[in-house]
Amino acid sequence: MGGFSPIHLLILAIVAILLLGGGRFSSLMGDVAKGVKNFKKGMTEDDGGTAASPSRLEAQKGAEPAFDRDGNKVRDER
Repeated sequence: MGGFSPIHLLILAIVAILLLGGGRFSSLMGDVAKGVKNFKKGMTEDDGGTAASPSRLEAQKGAEPAFDRDGNKVRDER
């Protein structure tokens, strides 16, 4: 006990259609389908075709070394 058989689900669906009416039930399901479709569309769209800004790591230039491999000073410190 406690599980729904296909007969139970069919009876629940018939009761829902009778209470809500056929037109109202179908329009409700249509609205749900439109919401899911818009959600999927929003997930796949870009931000209006603008170029994406680089990430923080890509935007930063690499630091210039203060010393070369031999230990000689390459730049003056501030």
